[in-house]
This record gives sequence, C-alpha cells and structure tokens, in this order.
Amino acid sequence: MSFNSLGLSESLLKAVNKKGYTQPSPIQQKAIPLILERKDVLASAQTGTGKTAGFVLPILQILSESAPLSRRPIRSLVLTPTRELAAQVYENVKEYSEFVDFRSTVIFGGVNQKPQVNTIRNGVDLLVATPGRLLDLHNQKLLSLASVEIFVLDEADRMLDMGFLKDIQRIIALLPNKRQNLMFSATFSHDIKKLANTILNHPVAVEATPENITAEKVEHRVIRVDKGQKTELTIKLITEGNWKQVLIFTRTKHGANKLCEKLTKSGVSSAAIHGNKAQNARTAALDGFKKGTIRVLVATDIAARGLDIPLLPHVINFELPNISEDYVHRIGRTGRAGASGEALSLVDHEELDYLRGIEKLLSHKIPSEIVSGFEPKDIPSEPKDNTRNFRRPQNNNSGNRPKSNNNRPNDRRR
Repeated sequence: MSFNSLGLSESLLKAVNKKGYTQPSPIQQKAIPLILERKDVLASAQTGTGKTAGFVLPILQILSESAPLSRRPIRSLVLTPTRELAAQVYENVKEYSEFVDFRSTVIFGGVNQKPQVNTIRNGVDLLVATPGRLLDLHNQKLLSLASVEIFVLDEADRMLDMGFLKDIQRIIALLPNKRQNLMFSATFSHDIKKLANTILNHPVAVEATPENITAEKVEHRVIRVDKGQKTELTIKLITEGNWKQVLIFTRTKHGANKLCEKLTKSGVSSAAIHGNKAQNARTAALDGFKKGTIRVLVATDIAARGLDIPLLPHVINFELPNISEDYVHRIGRTGRAGASGEALSLVDHEELDYLRGIEKLLSHKIPSEIVSGFEPKDIPSEPKDNTRNFRRPQNNNSGNRPKSNNNRPNDRRR
C-alpha cells in the first residue's frame, strides 16, 4: 500500500514525499482512512510507529478542505502529556502542512507565555498543548476552545500515569459537544477504556501492534550488579564499548543529576533532562544529544515519551521503573523505524521484583549476565532457558562490549 491510496491530497503527498516516506506504517494504514471518514478512533500504537502522522495528516486534510475562517479560531486541539512530545508533534504538523494554507502553534509551560499568546491572537487552525499551560491561558481568557472540531488526546496512558485526569476532564468541558475525537495510547488498559467511554462517540478501535509488545529488533539485556557499583559499571560500558550515543534512565531527578555529574567528571560528555530543568536547558540538552556534542543524555521518565531520536543505538535502565509499562516506553526510544538497538538494564537485588513484572509483561525472560569485576554479592539462581525468544540485532557496529562472565554462582534461591 502507498500513501497515494489513502485519500490524501496532492499537497500532503508532496510533503510526505519530501520527508522520504513511500509506504504508510500499519497504524497510518488503519487510522488515516477512518479519521478521514470523520469517525472517532481509539488507537493503540507504540512510540516509533508513525502514529503522529497517523492523525496529523488526516486532520490537515479535513481542515484544509474548507476555506480558513476569518479570524482562524482553533479548530483542532492536540493534547500531549509533556513539553518534549508537544514540540515533536508541532514539528510534524509544520512539516506536513508546508504546502497547504494552514497555521499551527504549540504551547507549554516553563517558557514565557507572551509569544505563545501573540501567535494565538494572530489565528491558528491547530493548537498543540500540554494541559497546564492550556488551562492557564484559558483561565486568563487568552484563548477559546469553542470552535474545536477535532480533539486529539495523545499518549493517553501517560496522561493518566502523570495524574492529568482532572485536567483532561476540565478541558473536555470547554470543548463543543459536537466534535471528532481521536485517542492514542500505547495500551488498552482498563483505565484507558474507561476514559475512552467518557470522550469518544461510537469509536472504532485499531491496534498497530499487540499491547505492550516492544520493538522486535531491540535486544534486551540484564546485567546483575550491586547498587553501589552501577555508576562505575556504566562508565566502563560506555568508554570501553566506545558508545557514542546513550540514553540513560534513572528513577529520580536527583539521581539523574548525580549520575550526570559523575559521567562528566569521568570524561563522558553528559546532560540531564527532567522536570526541574528549565525548558531552554532541556531543549539545549536534547539538541546537543542529537547533534553528537553530548554523548549521554540522563533522563527521568518524563523523557520516555516524545523524544524523537533517529537510530538511537543504546538505552540503559540505570534503575528499573517501578511501573512495568514504563519499561516499554523507555526502550521505545531505540529500535525505531526498523533499526536495531539495545536495551540494557542494570539490576540490583532490590529490583528483582520489578524485573519479574517486566518479564511478565513481555511474556519473556530477559537474558541475564555478570560483568567480570562487578560480580554482585548475592545472586539467586536463574532458569537455564532464560535466553530464548530474544533476537540479537544484525550489523550492530556501535562498538564492542566489555567481556562478560556468565558463570553464575550456585546460590540457593531466595
């Protein structure tokens, strides 16, 4: 199937071709025709599957089919959980609307609101927003949502995880009753289905991949190590492996800052990105990481969604997330668009329950190993078949790994 068969206009196809895309992804094939038919859609799609274009392209098609209204009120609202994701969606909107008469902008907190307000006053057809800044500007009577025709709730599961349910409900109350609703989520959990019932009207459900299944070309690895040795081991892996671009996840902001400082002192250029960082600092860190001037980006889970980093080879879980689904979103940064990648988790004894929860979610055991010189003090015995069902990336020339010691001591199971 080609993009030409989806019913998109020549102007949109021109923009798609300019980006170098020839065939739509599975979520685009399923969602775009339904949205063009003006149906409400509940879509399950992982990060890196092209879901943003899956709703941006048909929205542009629908809104550009009619002449712009005189004052260009907001006709479509895309709500996202994080600033990074909002900025990414907005970039996609700009790229795909290059050859149509269309105005869009993005608003989020952490930056001066004045330029955002001025742009909205000049008229925008589509607004990408995070909940807090959107409600703030509305409460100041600086924008109106009374003309919204199409509402998109992106990364709905992450919205709930971050405690945005009440904000979502407030925003829904500001929208016209008659509108098209699109809801995208990485999972179809009970809470997501419950939320969908309050927003969507007779929705069509589509899934691009089975729920919570991670990218097939991602190699999952676990290294058992004591908590106090994680930093030293991380430095060893990056330097001896000559890894050039590494995204590391920590559980806390303080932990991200601390690890970043130690990496920098060891000669590994690093930057931290989390909620306490100013927006300009977060933007600069991400830009440096993409350009290669920063070798390691240390992030909390706020960065697990919305980071668009092509061909990222390595993701390290310095600490496992306590919510199993967050593992999927973290490692969704690698193995994108058919490329191979590695998801490495450093696991201490206190995190074994988190590891079991992740393996249950994946329906697979993750291969576990020990690095020589970093043997943990206490390792429970492991099943012998824990390496099955995992695919090793092909042609991975991202660097050599330090040698591992896979001979586990025969300790009694706890």
